[in-house]
Amino acid sequence: MNIHDLQHQFIAYAMSIGVDKIGFTTAAPFTELKNRLRRQQELGYQSGFEERDINKRTEPLQLLDEAESIVAIAMAYPSRMPNAPVGKKGARRGIFCRASWGVDYHTALRERLKLLTAWLEEHVEGVRVESMVDTGALVDRAVAERAGIGWSAKNCAIITPEFGSYVYLGELITNIPFAPDTPMEDECGDCRLCLDVCPTGALIEGGQLNAQRCIAFLTQTKGMLPDEFRTHIGNRLYGCDTCQTVCPKNKGKINWLHEEFQPDPELAKPLLTPLLTISNKEFKAKFGHVSGSWRGKKPIQRNAILALAHFKEEAAVPNLVALLTKDDRPVIRGTAAWALGKIGGEQAQAALLTAMLKETDEEVLGEIDKGLAFFNQ
Repeated sequence: MNIHDLQHQFIAYAMSIGVDKIGFTTAAPFTELKNRLRRQQELGYQSGFEERDINKRTEPLQLLDEAESIVAIAMAYPSRMPNAPVGKKGARRGIFCRASWGVDYHTALRERLKLLTAWLEEHVEGVRVESMVDTGALVDRAVAERAGIGWSAKNCAIITPEFGSYVYLGELITNIPFAPDTPMEDECGDCRLCLDVCPTGALIEGGQLNAQRCIAFLTQTKGMLPDEFRTHIGNRLYGCDTCQTVCPKNKGKINWLHEEFQPDPELAKPLLTPLLTISNKEFKAKFGHVSGSWRGKKPIQRNAILALAHFKEEAAVPNLVALLTKDDRPVIRGTAAWALGKIGGEQAQAALLTAMLKETDEEVLGEIDKGLAFFNQ
């Protein structure tokens, strides 16, 4: 079989197993990206979750020594949730970002990449393949951009004409010299809505993100959330979709294509108060299959506390008092202390004054002081 026919059949197979877009590029280094990543590193804009070796992130030959081309794939995920539950006083709800609705996309894309690899192994003797999703060394968006999946937008997402930016990305490097696709023209134009509405100013300029200020990153951290970001979290438990939801290119892109990505409303918008006392076992059983669970329950619980403070949910005060006085994790005790001050009321104030006499952790004591300071405003 010649390379043209092979590529054509490979594309057809990819579509048959649920891949929504597929593109090809060479295994040449991502030279411009390397310079941008170095600049990001110098500015301290990286999240810390990335592969630290910039050469591995930008030179495919470091990952597969016979690399000839890279295959980029994309799968679309939903932007809307039918019959979404509505929170109300006494029963407030948080929200997971759209990329955490349904089954963990790492699992879904790895399954497709595994099938694609098996197909190549069956049809090409001596084929070599290295596949990755998100946690791999290569920068998914840079590969997708060069392979013609979509253009790299000002909000740092890949936007596809068919599905907007609501796509998961993955790739495989291979020693097969597939014909490369042509990158798309940037269609953002003069629009800067995403930059203007970013809650924390994390989008420094078009295509440049300070991950340390990005709510999507902040919701995944495990420590005490810096003061300046607490009121910006809102009721977000994991991730942030603001720069996607305002994008005109996403208008009308609903993407109800894959049953595995369709959200369970009670998981995508869960009640906040039950999250405060959920056990590790219960958390894993309930949320373990979604991508937003990867950091464990602690960040989710911390964010749930901040969400209750955002709503000034008085009904949650007894639960927060219990966390402040009984939880063995300083981050949870401290966040509860701050939230009690934000919510206010006699019970909250009394609990903070009592806790101040018993608490021994300096950071938690600092949060108790912050909580009490709300009563003097």
